[in-house]
Amino acid sequence: MSKPTYSDKLVLEQPIPRGDKNTITEITLRKPAAGELRGLKLADLINGDVNATIRLVPRISQPTLTEQEVSALDVADLLGCADAIAGFLQKTAGSLEA
Repeated sequence: MSKPTYSDKLVLEQPIPRGDKNTITEITLRKPAAGELRGLKLADLINGDVNATIRLVPRISQPTLTEQEVSALDVADLLGCADAIAGFLQKTAGSLEA
């Protein structure tokens, strides 16, 4: 099994409050496995569909975010997540060679 691939750290424009004293200021996304894409359309993810992004991020974020937290993200932060996800779904130059 290969090692997971991670996005660069995404520094949040608007940190996510968690509890009384904790605040999430940055997240990292992991390249999703096929099973984590169940119920989602790849084309929607590649095109940055908001609903698809909100459903996938809780499955691949570190720290793990809830769907409600992802729904409340600043638009710029959600766009950063969508860009990272679209990057994961693109073929790399090495995988194009046969």
